[in-house]
Amino acid sequence: MAKLDAKDLPLQRVYRWEKERANEIYLTQPMGGGVVRDLTWAQAMDEARRMATYLQAQGWEPGSRVAIMSKNTAWWIMSDLAIWMAGYVSVPIYPNLVAETVRQIMEHSEAKLCFVGKLDDWKSMEPGIPKGLPCISTPLCDAKGFKQWDDIVKTTQPMKESPTYGPDHLATIIYTSGTTGMPKGAMHGFGAFTYAAQSLQTVTQSGTADRMLSYLPLAHVAERAIVEAQSLYIGCHVFFAESLDTFLADLQRARPTIFFSVPRLWVKFQPGVFKKMPAKKLDRLMSIPILGGIVKKKILKQLGLDSVRFAGTGAAPLPPEVMSWYRKLGLELLEGYGMTEQFAVCTTSLPGKSRVGYVGNAADCCEVKLSDTGEVLTRGPAHMQGYFKEPEKTRETMTDDGWLKTGDLGEMDDQKRLKIVGRAKEQFKTSKGKYVSPAPIESKLGAFTRIEACMVSGVAFPQPFALAMLPAGQWDALKEAEARKEFTDELDAHMKTVNEQLDPHERLDFIAVVPEQWTPESGFVTPTLKIKRNVVEKHYGNYFEVWAKARKTVVWHQA
Repeated sequence: MAKLDAKDLPLQRVYRWEKERANEIYLTQPMGGGVVRDLTWAQAMDEARRMATYLQAQGWEPGSRVAIMSKNTAWWIMSDLAIWMAGYVSVPIYPNLVAETVRQIMEHSEAKLCFVGKLDDWKSMEPGIPKGLPCISTPLCDAKGFKQWDDIVKTTQPMKESPTYGPDHLATIIYTSGTTGMPKGAMHGFGAFTYAAQSLQTVTQSGTADRMLSYLPLAHVAERAIVEAQSLYIGCHVFFAESLDTFLADLQRARPTIFFSVPRLWVKFQPGVFKKMPAKKLDRLMSIPILGGIVKKKILKQLGLDSVRFAGTGAAPLPPEVMSWYRKLGLELLEGYGMTEQFAVCTTSLPGKSRVGYVGNAADCCEVKLSDTGEVLTRGPAHMQGYFKEPEKTRETMTDDGWLKTGDLGEMDDQKRLKIVGRAKEQFKTSKGKYVSPAPIESKLGAFTRIEACMVSGVAFPQPFALAMLPAGQWDALKEAEARKEFTDELDAHMKTVNEQLDPHERLDFIAVVPEQWTPESGFVTPTLKIKRNVVEKHYGNYFEVWAKARKTVVWHQA
């Protein structure tokens, strides 16, 4: 990839939009009760400049860390810009972490201050704030007793200077949402933002007229790259979601042209459609010329996706059947692959050149190869500078010549498209001495739309088995004997279909349906909805033998 032009770095770009697009809307923020606030580039930058003046006046050493703990709002991005202009480094914190993890990140990063914003459960996170740490509450924040964003910007003059920093200057420390252990802080310079944005722009062909809806956590590198970095680079309009209850209305308000989601949410869209029209009837109608086109447009409009020209998915495999269903609707879901350490951009699928089950070709800012053992290795200018205060872990993860060891196992086809076949550390051995990679099996199981999430396990058992989580409210809805039997028969049939596609040592012995919801709040999944396998296995481990001895293909777990 060509050397970066300094004018393309995030702060330089935002100063450009501040001048050229001063009166055009940059951020649209729902305020509750149907009220929506629009902020132009000039207005957003005026608030960011005033907050930058305030932060700089604290006199901290350049490069000091400042945390942002909030759901996605306009003030999240403005806080980030203010931190940068003041000469500091931003540390995003997921808005649904347990207090212990919040404290670990705050103390490890040596944060000087924390912006506290919109949170679903501030009281459970509050104990994680180190004693005496100054905090600023942004609008829509429930926290009491902190300095208020609005009060500060009303009484502070905007920064007149427009400071800039080079591509290698540290901009942010993004702590991984790892499924095990203490999060590691990946250090990224300003250049990573631009390399990622340029690579994405090449794929999405995005421009100033585009619209995006920001709802996946900005604390996660994918949303940071796709929404924040890309919006700063191309100068497009960003909408925010108010809540899960209003999500559909938020989508319909934004009518995004670029939309990225994770598999679990793409899957959740389907049952809502099927409630209004059974799947078989829908398939039949979509196959009818002219009428099928009308039906497809109507469904996409109801979902708020009728203006989408680029739809992306990532973070986990999407069942091929689900992908095919969306393509029938006229929405070509394009898979990508990336990690925190790569600033989320490693491989991308191209429109018209994608292959189901593959995550695309190497992005412009990334080299990809496979090791002798099949591990995916990557290298590029958007990669992290290392883990903050963790030189040993950095050396464990990076080779001497700069290749990142991803821990993912991959395959490549003849067109250099990458397929992720599992995690090296997720493989387990059955009592028969056979290794099983759970991810491909989970992807096949996930095609059954009546379950929301699943996990394959079976260490030291003769055959692997699976645990399945139902959508919220479905456990109670299936308590009646007839409804439960119908569901059991359908899941049993699906498991048999899956097993027919697997090697003998991979075939599932049974599926256990569990009543609990696997959420970030319950600790079963990461903030990006990746299953914490060790947590799930610890929670249910005492029941594995009981389920196996039941000799049923579908077991209903009663805790």
